[in-house]
Amino acid sequence: MPGGVPFIVANETAERFSYYGMRGILVVFMTRHLLSAAGAPAPMSDVEAREWFHVFAAAVYFFPLLGAVLADCLLGKYRTILTLSVVYCAGHLALAIDETRMGLAIGLTLIAIGSGGIKPCVSAHVGDQFGQGNAPLLQKVFGWFYLAINLGAFISSLLTPYLLEHAGAHVAFGVPGLLMLLATWVFWLGRHRFVHVPPAGAGFIAELRSPAVRATLWRLCGIYLFVAVFWALYDQTASAWVQQADKMDKHFLGIEWLSAQVQAVNPMLILTLVPVFSYVVYPAAARIVNVTAIGKIAVGLFLTVPAFLIPAWVEMRIAAGVAPSIGWQLLAYLIITAAEVLVSITCLEFSYTQAPRALKSLVMSLYFLSITAGNLLTWGVNLMIQNADGSSRISGQAYYLLFAAMMTAAAVVFALTTRGYRERAVLQEEAVG
Repeated sequence: MPGGVPFIVANETAERFSYYGMRGILVVFMTRHLLSAAGAPAPMSDVEAREWFHVFAAAVYFFPLLGAVLADCLLGKYRTILTLSVVYCAGHLALAIDETRMGLAIGLTLIAIGSGGIKPCVSAHVGDQFGQGNAPLLQKVFGWFYLAINLGAFISSLLTPYLLEHAGAHVAFGVPGLLMLLATWVFWLGRHRFVHVPPAGAGFIAELRSPAVRATLWRLCGIYLFVAVFWALYDQTASAWVQQADKMDKHFLGIEWLSAQVQAVNPMLILTLVPVFSYVVYPAAARIVNVTAIGKIAVGLFLTVPAFLIPAWVEMRIAAGVAPSIGWQLLAYLIITAAEVLVSITCLEFSYTQAPRALKSLVMSLYFLSITAGNLLTWGVNLMIQNADGSSRISGQAYYLLFAAMMTAAAVVFALTTRGYRERAVLQEEAVG
């Protein structure tokens, strides 16, 4: 196992704690704790908060393009990650010290640039640690990498809503900021243990001019368009699902859950399901069919549909005057988390292995753009169905059924259009320090 991997995994755990801790309380902060410049309460409406959230999420996954160009063409992955991590820390600081819309806008902008910019570099940096000699370990390491993401997310999803409720926004946003500072320090400590692939410089442009490379990029972008619909549904677990949880009976398993804390179920399930899929589901399926990356993604897209039908049923019960148990939302989390394992982890490894050597970060950024596109889709739908008074023309059960129908159509078309896709693995040459 490459010596730099533990530093990358530890860095990712702390960074994901910071990001998901901050993200997990955003909607609650905007609708309950936001202040005016004069210090008076000035909360947003539910619809406006959803719009802010999904525009922010879209920006986070747009800025990977900036990070990819810096890494592949100019600075290399290590220096790009370290530089943008400082910007990331500044964003957390802005959120922690200013509870107004100005602090919110500055903080979210800096976090979008920092967090988004390092995303494709970190994922590609993991793959760069491997050559042909240890290539069989790559799939396992991307699984561990995803476990690290969700370990940090699980802890922060439980802690930061509690801090917001009992200690206020300064502390709730400040703790994730300290974890991002820790993540930056851990990454710096590993500088002599990493494999450093130099930036391609002019070779970056030469690769883009190649007809074969452009054809590869177009094929990948076609896949990412369908994956974007998955993210349009998935990221609503941090917006629409949190707001739905407010209207449910949150007594479950002897615990009174906070609305934002329910999100912690997702990373907890990831920690369980990644080993189950890696060591049980995939080997068992391989005895029956040829398990491919495209096949995993297709199954994940179809699985997302029932994950949205459950909250649609919950909304029907709420409209009928019944208080549904939060346990129903936990079941929906189980299904959408299984879909996440099939789609997200697979796309990370698939994007790295299919990318030309000089464009690893760029291809990763194109994958992350699918998350931007998904959040823009959600933002656009919410904007189109919004009334002049801020209410929504399509709400409750109909809202969830609309997105479930979109996902069904995308999954069917994806399955039909990707039949016969030929996968190949392009790794870096044998690693040199």
